[in-house]
Amino acid sequence: MPVVHYGEREIRVAAGESLLDALLREGCQVPNSCRAGVCQSCLLRAEEGRVPRDAQIGLKESYRVQGYFLACRCHPQGDMRVALPRDMDTRVPAEVVARDLLAGDVLRLRLRPLQGFPYRAGQYVTLWRDATLGRSYSLASVPELDDYLEFHIKVIPSGRFSDWAWQELRVGSRLALQGPNGHCFYAPGSEGQEILLIGAGTGLAPLYGILRDALHAAHRGQIHLFHGAARASGLYLFDELRALAERKANFHYHPSVLYPDDGLLSEVDVGHLDQFALTPSPGVAGSRIYLCGDPGLVNALRKRAFLAGASMSEIYVDAFLPAAQPERAA
Repeated sequence: MPVVHYGEREIRVAAGESLLDALLREGCQVPNSCRAGVCQSCLLRAEEGRVPRDAQIGLKESYRVQGYFLACRCHPQGDMRVALPRDMDTRVPAEVVARDLLAGDVLRLRLRPLQGFPYRAGQYVTLWRDATLGRSYSLASVPELDDYLEFHIKVIPSGRFSDWAWQELRVGSRLALQGPNGHCFYAPGSEGQEILLIGAGTGLAPLYGILRDALHAAHRGQIHLFHGAARASGLYLFDELRALAERKANFHYHPSVLYPDDGLLSEVDVGHLDQFALTPSPGVAGSRIYLCGDPGLVNALRKRAFLAGASMSEIYVDAFLPAAQPERAA
């Protein structure tokens, strides 16, 4: 009879009994509702032991690779240690190790956590200026490649966080981190699948991390990155991404701008980003799609991708909400 460790409790799960039923039988407080794997309110995380495949049916791949599963569908096949989804409220101190401007209004900020801080490239983290003022930014760094956390912050004049970060933060300055959050990251498992990365402005930050993570994992499928900006100066990693595309045969960089400038390179398209992304070539159906940036653009692209044949389970979204909503900043 499998033994499941939940906090300080040891729960024996009888044959034919779900883990959720066993936990409730023993008086454990576990969120639940439908008990049929639909509402996903009984989501738990495996810290040790093997998760039965059926317990992850219906979950995004990004959940599965982190060990999340549904307790109502879990019939343990061996001993396990499980917990509720991670507590994201713990703040971790971090130190600024580098800062520079990537464009006129995009600050690249690199931080080194002063204690362990596991994450996946493309997730987002809340940076705290003080006890009450925080902003969330996506991670452009890759843990296997970088010994720092990298953020691309759009500097807004008089912005309570972004302008402060540009004006006040220096190498050696400290602030607090909270997270990580989000499920918009590369997950191995379909190395031959085509990947579409689509974003505007600093929506490039998580896409850049996901791209590097996929290439580091030797992803074999074609990878297309569509990055849009108002003007050429907003294509702030243009040279680096163009050079990367020249080195990697399966990576293709598609920059575009709304307004042409004098001397604009012929390889930069002019027009709205959605004119160039999600076209018949590269294909949409069967692709894994990442959409990052302004919520209006992201939601419109998600709808177009679905109507073009993409599975909703293969569409990963990171919508940058304005600071008036729980501080998810662009």
